[in-house]
Amino acid sequence: MKFGKLESHEERDGMDWELPAARVEWGGQLPSCKTVVRTGGTMWTVRPWRGSVYPRKEPMRTWPSYYGTQFGSLEFNATHYRIYSEEKMASWADEMPEGFVFCPKFPAIISHYRRFANCEGPTDDFIRGLVALGDNLGPAFLQLPPHYAPKHSTNLIPYLKAWPRELRMAIEFRHPEWFKGGDEAERVWALLSELGIGAVISDTAGRRDALHMRFTAPFLIVRFGGYDGHVSDEIRIRNWANKIAKLSDKGLESFDFLVHTTDSVNTPDTCQLFSEIVRTVCDINVKAPTYFP
Repeated sequence: MKFGKLESHEERDGMDWELPAARVEWGGQLPSCKTVVRTGGTMWTVRPWRGSVYPRKEPMRTWPSYYGTQFGSLEFNATHYRIYSEEKMASWADEMPEGFVFCPKFPAIISHYRRFANCEGPTDDFIRGLVALGDNLGPAFLQLPPHYAPKHSTNLIPYLKAWPRELRMAIEFRHPEWFKGGDEAERVWALLSELGIGAVISDTAGRRDALHMRFTAPFLIVRFGGYDGHVSDEIRIRNWANKIAKLSDKGLESFDFLVHTTDSVNTPDTCQLFSEIVRTVCDINVKAPTYFP
């Protein structure tokens, strides 16, 4: 995830990594629960994982099933670039164990090219693919383009209203105006709460405004921009574990921690660290990779 990434250690050293206070904005009072927590990466075609996450001699065609046994979720970016058939989506789901979920990214033709206008056909095709994932479908997420400001939301609002309520979705805002208040932005934020649509949180060092901490639905996707074992990764993960413990008391049902590291090489180690800290802080077991010899 290049969004908000700081390349130099000097820029990151000394930063305040504390999470802002949570703003629980979902409708109604929910009972305390033990949050289902999952973690995973952004792809399974990572060659350096051969001999660690995957057995050394297994062919690449077997990697999806191994990925499913090693991680709890996947930021499914492939659907951003292509709308896959129901049959293909179902075949991927068939390789995954019970409890594993895909978090599919909305197709770019909807969000970036047609910008929510005249996209009924692609949306219907995308929905059919989501449904084909069955019990392995997690929240889908809609990433808005970086230049998509609140003033552009004329077509977004009716699109959200038409989205099937039974399919969980979340929006990732990127333009700074979404985090500064204002009538146009707040109209959309209020709509998310009304419709039960979540808001993705991007935890990235160079865009701390995207760490908005507004919870409009009782499920959360966090896209975590890691720094390949830099000391800040552990500090930030521990802060999230403490936040999960508090949000469980408020009824947060699921939490998907989707890890981005350089070329995904260090993603398994980051997921392991996340799992260990959440187990210690929250007493919640999180599936994370165990390495093959």
